[in-house]
Amino acid sequence: MYSFIQLLLSEIISCFSGQCLSQYIMTIVMIPLLFLMVTVGYVFFVPVKNRRPEFSSMKGFFHFVVDVAIYAIPMLIVFALVHMQTTAATLLGIPANQNYARYIMILEGNAVSLIQEIATPLLTYVSGFFYLLMFPFLMVFTFLLLVYLQRHKAIQEFVVAFILIYMLAFPFYVLFPVHVTGYTLSGVSPLLYNLSPLIAEGVRIVDPELNNCFPSLHAALSVMAMIMVLHNVKSRRYQAFAVINTATILFTILYLGIHWLSDLIAGTLLAIVCCMIAFRYSEQFFAIYRWIVAMIAWKLKGPALPCVGCNRRINFDSVMQCDYCGTEYNIKSRVGSLLKRFRKRFSS
Repeated sequence: MYSFIQLLLSEIISCFSGQCLSQYIMTIVMIPLLFLMVTVGYVFFVPVKNRRPEFSSMKGFFHFVVDVAIYAIPMLIVFALVHMQTTAATLLGIPANQNYARYIMILEGNAVSLIQEIATPLLTYVSGFFYLLMFPFLMVFTFLLLVYLQRHKAIQEFVVAFILIYMLAFPFYVLFPVHVTGYTLSGVSPLLYNLSPLIAEGVRIVDPELNNCFPSLHAALSVMAMIMVLHNVKSRRYQAFAVINTATILFTILYLGIHWLSDLIAGTLLAIVCCMIAFRYSEQFFAIYRWIVAMIAWKLKGPALPCVGCNRRINFDSVMQCDYCGTEYNIKSRVGSLLKRFRKRFSS
């Protein structure tokens, strides 16, 4: 037991003093920057008339944190599972150096290299800023804004589209890896990775082999966030920001020597398809999850959760129904009727 504790402590110390710290230093730096940007975004993009007065109290802030956690948990689970692609590829016997970029080269040639003809140091730094910080800001702030405004249907659509994008992209990353243009095309320089070794190390945390190109998640997720903003947020200021930011991100993924034109097009189409599915079926997808959350809240005797029907906070009991608007959270009857119809169809 003593030797195990000693080994564990030595690993922790080495992690914070050496390789692990250098590997995650970019993430450590980006988190407070992102927090600062979200705070500025709140002041700049949320009109005073739409600000929730109860948010300034500890109780109101706690409710906001609970709401964020409820909707963020399924996204974080899918995010973690998808980034186990190296393990999945190993289990399937796929070589680590597998690269299907040659087929994309046949399709589009060296077209991406034309964009780097306008390369300047200033443009490279600005593009890196948008790729590394403005992209996560668009994703995080849009999600937090929808939660803050208590737009539950819109949040469900955002979460469902996010999960679908990752799940549909995952098989391509495992079975058909495509390496970045900066390390494939002779006329394209890996501008992003040349900015700093810390940036290169940070990117490799989520993409160890730099082969998660087709389809582009930066394109898919930023276009998805833009569509959600245009569809669900009434602020013209934030709508304009989302459009400009997304267009800039789409430019940077090509300019910085990361993605191919095919990646951008495929990512954009993926976002549109996933948004269409989310707009139509998010309620069905979320019915079971809402029931699970309500059951957990009931068993734990709290905390009060927001009703998707009337936005009032309710404490669930065995009835699983909102006392104010009558929204039902118990899906046992719905599942029972589906099973009954299923048995009837296959028994006849």
